[in-house]
Amino acid sequence: MDGRATTAVAGEGAHELAAEVVAARLEVDPATGLSGAEAAVRAMEHGPNRLAEPARRPEWLKFLDQFRNWLIGILLIAAVVAAVIGDIKDAVVITVVLQINAVLGYLQERRAERSLEALRRMLVPTARVRRDGAEREIEALALVPGDVVLLEAGDRVPADGRLTVAESVEVAEAALTGESQPVAKNVGPTGPVPLAERTGMLFMNTALTRGRAEMIVTATGMRTELGAIAEALRTGAEPPSPLQIQLDSLGRRLALLSGVAVAAYALVALVRGEGLGDLALRAVALAVAAIPEGLPAVLALTLALGVHRMARRGAIVKRLASVESLGSATVVCSDKTGTLTLNEMTVRSLWTAGRLYDVTGEGYDTRGAVRDSAGTDRSEELRDAVLPFALCNDARLTDDGFVGDPTEAALVVLAAKTGMDADGLRAEQPRAAELPFDAATKYMATFHTEPGGRTRVHVKGAVDVLLEHCAEALTDEGATELDDGRRGEILAVTSRLGGAGLRVLGAATAVLDGPPDPSALPALTLVSVAGIADPPRPQARDAMALCRSAGVEVKMITGDHADTAAAIARELDIRGAVVTGAELEGMTEEELAERIEGVGVFARVAPEHKVTIVRALTGRGHVVAMTGDGVNDAAALRAAHIGVAMGRTGTDVAKEAADVVLTDDDFSTIVRAVREGRAIYDNIVKFVRFQLSTNVGAILTLLGASLAGLPAPLSAAQLLWINIIMDGPPAMALAVDPARDDVMRHPPRDPEERILDARRLVAITRAGAVMALGTVCLLALARGRVATDTALTMAFTTFVLFQLFNSLSVRADDGPLLGRHQLRNRTLWLCLAGVLAVQVAAVHVPWMRSVFGTVPLDAVQWAVCAATASTVLLVELAVRGTRRGAR
Repeated sequence: MDGRATTAVAGEGAHELAAEVVAARLEVDPATGLSGAEAAVRAMEHGPNRLAEPARRPEWLKFLDQFRNWLIGILLIAAVVAAVIGDIKDAVVITVVLQINAVLGYLQERRAERSLEALRRMLVPTARVRRDGAEREIEALALVPGDVVLLEAGDRVPADGRLTVAESVEVAEAALTGESQPVAKNVGPTGPVPLAERTGMLFMNTALTRGRAEMIVTATGMRTELGAIAEALRTGAEPPSPLQIQLDSLGRRLALLSGVAVAAYALVALVRGEGLGDLALRAVALAVAAIPEGLPAVLALTLALGVHRMARRGAIVKRLASVESLGSATVVCSDKTGTLTLNEMTVRSLWTAGRLYDVTGEGYDTRGAVRDSAGTDRSEELRDAVLPFALCNDARLTDDGFVGDPTEAALVVLAAKTGMDADGLRAEQPRAAELPFDAATKYMATFHTEPGGRTRVHVKGAVDVLLEHCAEALTDEGATELDDGRRGEILAVTSRLGGAGLRVLGAATAVLDGPPDPSALPALTLVSVAGIADPPRPQARDAMALCRSAGVEVKMITGDHADTAAAIARELDIRGAVVTGAELEGMTEEELAERIEGVGVFARVAPEHKVTIVRALTGRGHVVAMTGDGVNDAAALRAAHIGVAMGRTGTDVAKEAADVVLTDDDFSTIVRAVREGRAIYDNIVKFVRFQLSTNVGAILTLLGASLAGLPAPLSAAQLLWINIIMDGPPAMALAVDPARDDVMRHPPRDPEERILDARRLVAITRAGAVMALGTVCLLALARGRVATDTALTMAFTTFVLFQLFNSLSVRADDGPLLGRHQLRNRTLWLCLAGVLAVQVAAVHVPWMRSVFGTVPLDAVQWAVCAATASTVLLVELAVRGTRRGAR
């Protein structure tokens, strides 16, 4: 077996092997490290310790990809046709809009590359290693399997490695595993366990918060756990948004509709003997009018305005379609640490002298109090019970957080809530000696010299371990013998707090008559027990309730322990079973798909599990939003329909992989984004209904007039005029329609629902038929009473006025049409007034009359046109009234 194969095998399952076995397999002596020559050989075999560059697609192909859908293709054809018939303005507008859309889409293609660049920026630049028996600092790029790396508190880990030395080591792994608390490490093997429980391993880009360590590098670059995430980012594809799928389907339908309509009109006109010249011109104009070329512009405007509104509310949207996708989200998969919780350890409960107290306040904010069961503030009375937590502690609060271990910082905050200044106390009572925390002993002790030559000992640690060293416990009568009954009471409290998902620490104290003796602990008095947790964000509870009312499920996905995750889920009322990563490993994809609907919490999961969960939900037809803040979330953020990263606490990798970044890290912002997305989809539906009913009306009007033996009521110029004024201001105004009050009171739309479903097609056809019938009937009746030119002008004007009333009838997809909602879009009313004004000009201004072939109308004729046009709104009101009556 060659060297490369040997080192590759050694790196696999290193957590299950003793450190000596790993060293033997990697052919390295931890006391001397690799030789420079051997390191050079391995560097040639394994390559540099960095993440691989993404596979790059040619830039010109990325740009052309933006034109690969039906609607865009049809609009390109429409632009060419418009140019052929002399409508240069329409041709230019369509071309410019399509180019803008293509540029926006092209820019989004580079997000995966930026995600990997962010990962590469996070890598440690240098590492301290032992080579040729001497310590030296080298570039982290030069690390190879078998290198012995030396680490201290505050260092970031430069590669994956097996621990050979671990002195009081704790490592912050939240960004990789989701574990909210620093993980104690040791040199022992762990067996086949999930990533978060591999206590004998260190992983690239995690950080030591305590202690000193030495490790043998087992994996570098893309072979590390971080490299696996990078590979998922590099190869993973984002699912198309529901809107993209619907627009592609819409494009195919419109192509068929316009082709059939133009062919039918041409056939009827030929049978009637119309001239080929006029027929060809009108058929081409009708074909252009049948395609809603304003859709990309309106879509871009609608999404851009939604993005602007979301930015003001704390959400930066990186991909326009993500705004609408959020509106159709059926499931939000939320990371726990830093997303649903503050990612700030907080003492929630304090037990002392037989009583349990609640601690108020959140995170590292020192505002708060310690209250009894009646709600009375007992903070100052409990200083003696909290004093050991303040002095047996290395953490220090700062203006922007803390320095040290997060759990110790929570205890300093507790001391501050009882009125104590931990830094001041440490200065007044300096340490004479100490026993640092050790994962093996599970406690820390500090010794402080008191007047008279005595020594005060303060100890904090695991309660069960402290009880072994305690002879007494604090009660209302003072220190009392620790008998079996009192011991059982303390253990019951500890179990109760642990069952609630809290991390439990005890505090004890003792007095020595002589100088400090750190070689052993004296008989102690247990004074208090603290329950510590990473609390839910206050806004998250309300956001959960809003999600439920909107029919959106929330599933918690975390690397934390099942008990801790379940406790947070109970507080937030996240419903469903708890499934662990180990259980996921034993499930097939089919089994997971069957169970996933009933699961509320996924705990102790690895990064690849998160992607599996997202894919299982997607396979069940869900539109999935995934939130997260760590490196471990990046691949799942990419795999979901909408990736949502935390802006304050999130890593650069998560932010780059996500579609939406929350600047306030507030889960409730997602709910506001869902509301915005639903409003955007509603506005797109309004525009499509408005445009297509106009187009159907124009087609049916020309067909009806031909079949009735009437002159064509709309010339080519008039068709293009209608197309321009209807694609313009009114359509744009519908894009900014405010959300209806009930938008969050109904479940998400079915991801399979089409923009043009059967109900909307019926409504579009009905509106188009009313327009055609009204226009043709008015033309037929008017011809017997006024000149043909006047009758044709009335027909043209009536058809334009139909659009004004139709814009009001499409503003609600269902439910009542009249009400205060109709008055809330001033932009629309101004646009309708503008359209009316330009139509008056088209009928009465001489040079415009010559362009459109119109003649002036009197007041009565205008009134007849308006009354006829109002029927489209009256019919819609009647249909909805009948529908409500039938219910």
